[in-house]
Amino acid sequence: MRTRRNALIAAAAFAVIAAAWQPSAVTAQPQQRLTPAEKRGLSFAKRKCSACHSVVADRVSPDPAAPSFQDIANRPAVSSPTLREFLRDSHNFPSEMKFRLEDERIEDLTEYMVTLERPNYRPVM
Repeated sequence: MRTRRNALIAAAAFAVIAAAWQPSAVTAQPQQRLTPAEKRGLSFAKRKCSACHSVVADRVSPDPAAPSFQDIANRPAVSSPTLREFLRDSHNFPSEMKFRLEDERIEDLTEYMVTLERPNYRPVM
């Protein structure tokens, strides 16, 4: 009797732990296929931007002062043209971002960042 009770308790504990590991329906994103340009943009972002910014969906940036790429992509006035303009206009960058991006990098990064737009987006806290 005691062994059966312990087995039931263990099974219930396992079920609770397994349920906790399941991704939340609120934060889970459907798997998205990226175009070659979007893949290049993501690769560049991981190499050059991820020390400060979260460059993937549903993550907080390592640097609290740096907005996530998803936050940027979901701002009301942000679009592909406004992102391109910002990335080309290097005097707009904060001092930590004092570098020049080549036009092809700007295009790839912009193409990737707009994939992070979500309807009814809410920032990750």
